[in-house]
Amino acid sequence: MRILVDTCIWSLALRPPEHNAFSTAIELRNLVADNRVEIIGSIRQELLSGIRENARFTKIRNRLAAFPDVPVVTEDYVTAARFCNQCSANGIHGSNTDFLICAISIRNQFAIYTKNKDFSNFAKHIPISLHKEESL
Repeated sequence: MRILVDTCIWSLALRPPEHNAFSTAIELRNLVADNRVEIIGSIRQELLSGIRENARFTKIRNRLAAFPDVPVVTEDYVTAARFCNQCSANGIHGSNTDFLICAISIRNQFAIYTKNKDFSNFAKHIPISLHKEESL
């Protein structure tokens, strides 16, 4: 199964080696090696936003260039809004980007790799699949 990797995973794995989350970095490397990784433009933007050092920005931008953005279609936004409303009606709230990730993952039959606990709550009300790290 292809995996849509959330911002928090990229952020943890792309930190300098002495500061990254080892198991997350290894898992992402394995997914990359298996050619299973997907990204969307809004995740790319979130990752690059806030990087103050130009050299670091360029390095991360160049590393991410290996992963083309999954196309986002109008129906993804409509589905994301429906998911937002559905979860909200059940007392669960999330960001527009998080619900867009859910919509895109369902349309493309991707699992979502994240450490954001909101997605576990979303999964109780919308049919997303969450990727679990392999045990080391």
